[in-house]
Amino acid sequence: MPNRENQIFSSSAVPFRFVFLMWLVFTIEYSYQIDLGFLGIYPRTLHGLLGIIFAPMLHGSLAHLLSNTFPLLFLGTLLYFFYDHIGGIVFFRCYFVTNFLVWLLSPRLSYHIGASGLIYGLASFLILYGILRQDFLSLTISVIILFVYGGAILSGILPTDPHISWEAHLFGAITGAATAFDLANKKRIR
Repeated sequence: MPNRENQIFSSSAVPFRFVFLMWLVFTIEYSYQIDLGFLGIYPRTLHGLLGIIFAPMLHGSLAHLLSNTFPLLFLGTLLYFFYDHIGGIVFFRCYFVTNFLVWLLSPRLSYHIGASGLIYGLASFLILYGILRQDFLSLTISVIILFVYGGAILSGILPTDPHISWEAHLFGAITGAATAFDLANKKRIR
């Protein structure tokens, strides 16, 4: 059993470190009463490129931070636990490609902050990759993610609230799905 516990611990390292950074940034903003929102993604501007790196670490409120913390820990740990050999690729793409697409294609000229694009990317990857692999474990993961997040995914990719970056949700879901197709096809070719 200790080996299984070590595997769970190591699988959660990347998500926990990232969540730690999110909380650290929020604590600094709150403690020093500063707003780092200007480091978010501002579409098609030079200074908005910084957001591709920093936007997922920025959150507008404690509720926003909490709503991203638990899904990121859960989905990230699942990713690295069951698909550790490709976890880094998936996380990297869902982080950077999603944010680049928001910067390039978002019709809304405002700052986009938060880790929800990454979360939507991880969720759509886990759902679709499991369906494409068609083994029992992967399909079970897909069903669990669909059950837990399916409704939120569908409602979150539509423009319903002007204060929520549905674009990040949509581009995250697209990036996760494209990554699932890409990696599933590479596995079949090998």
